[in-house]
This record gives sequence, structure tokens and C-alpha cells, in this order.
Amino acid sequence: MFWTRLFSGIILVIIAAASIAAGDVVLFTVLLAVSIIGMSELYRVMGVHQKGFGPLEIAGYVGAVGYYLTLLWRQGEEVSLVILLFALVLIMCVYVFTYPKYQAEQIMAAMFGIIYVAVMLSYIYKTRNLEGGVWLVVLIFLSSWGSDTCAYCVGRLIGRHKMAPVLSPKKSVEGAVGGVAGAALLGAVYALIIAGVNPAQGHTPWMYALICAIGALISMVGDLAASAIKRNKDIKDYGTLIPGHGGILDRFDSVIFTAPFIYFLAKVLI
Repeated sequence: MFWTRLFSGIILVIIAAASIAAGDVVLFTVLLAVSIIGMSELYRVMGVHQKGFGPLEIAGYVGAVGYYLTLLWRQGEEVSLVILLFALVLIMCVYVFTYPKYQAEQIMAAMFGIIYVAVMLSYIYKTRNLEGGVWLVVLIFLSSWGSDTCAYCVGRLIGRHKMAPVLSPKKSVEGAVGGVAGAALLGAVYALIIAGVNPAQGHTPWMYALICAIGALISMVGDLAASAIKRNKDIKDYGTLIPGHGGILDRFDSVIFTAPFIYFLAKVLI
């Protein structure tokens, strides 16, 4: 299991790095695919998905694709909001004209899937398009995957006090502190490494460390939130797409939460 997880992780990092480096249409296509797969995993768990593809599930995917197209065409936030409102109306139309096929909880889950997965993951693409975005977008993964690794190592070594004993008994306060500190250190080291090739202003080790530390705190909420949904639904993983890791949502749960915050922190602080 360890070697399977390690190999899958390496492949995942390579795909992420190549997509980020390419940017533009390549990154857009990869993120859209990841978003649709992630939504399908959530829809199965929340009961939106039924045999075949029902109208409610299709409406959710249409809303996600429509939203992503506004990003590719560099349309403003207002147009993206209009598309999300259209998606909500489309979902409510399905609810009304197929009544009583779906329950209210399924309708809310369909819209939640668009926001929680597609919209929040899209901030990876938005961050990549900022000035110096090719460097900034890496902070999303340092804050999530990097902090998770650091938290695991510190928690295994000195973890004593449970952070969320009912929801996630293996996570400790010491591990959380180690994750935040580790993410900050990774951010600072990363800034020093790329200093010679990154001409963008304000990309200092201190700023990267601050952004990564805040991102690490947010990533823990994302991780625990995904775990809470799984506990509520009594499942171990969202899927089996990534050997040793589970599904897209199992691997990107913290990235989903971190991406929007890294984007706004970068816009405000740098």
C-alpha cells in the first residue's frame, strides 16, 4: 500500500506540475476534468447520481462547464456569477418539472457540488493567470499537500493532544502546528529557490511563508470538512481513481479550500 500510494502521489505531482507549467488551455482542460470527476464523486455520495445520468446530475455538469468557459474567455466576475445563477435556475427547473423525482436535499447537493468542487478548484487557474502566477500557484499545493505531509510527520513523532477526536482521531494539535510551521518553511525555501528566475516584485520568502501558513490553516478545515461528509455518509473514500489515495476529492479536499484563499491573499499582499 505504501509503495502504491507513493507511486500514485509522484504521478499526481508530475501531472500537476506539467499542467501548471503549461498553463492556459492545458491547465484549464485538466482542472475542468478534475472538477467534473470530483463532482461525480460527490454526486454519488449525496444521492444526486442515479442509474445512468439523470437530469439533475446533467444540470450540475452543465453549470460547471458554463462557469469554466467564462474563465477561458477571460470574462469578468459578473458574467461568472450570471452563469452560476443560471445553473441554480436550471437545477430548480429540474426540481419543479420532474417533481417528485428528487428530494430537496438532492437539489441543494447538486448546486453545492458546483460551488464546492468546480468553482473553488477554478481558483488554481485564476491564480496561475496572476502576475507571477506560475510561481504563486505552487503555494496552493505547498499549503495543502506540503502542510499535510509535515503535519503527519510531526503528529507521528510528538502528537499527544487530539484536535478533532470524534471526526479524525489520528489528527493532533501538535501535528497541526507542525503542518502550519512546515508549510511556512516550505514557502520560504521555495521563494529562495526561485528568486533567481522569478522577476515578479513582492515575492519574498517572508511573504511566501505568511501566505503558506495561512493557507495551511485553511487546508486543515478543507480536509476535516471532507472527512465529515464521509463520516455522515459512512464511506471510507469518495472513489478509487487514484490508487492508494481514493478519489479526486480524497486527494484534493484540502486543495479545494486552499486555492481561493491563496488567490485572494496573493492579490492583496503581493
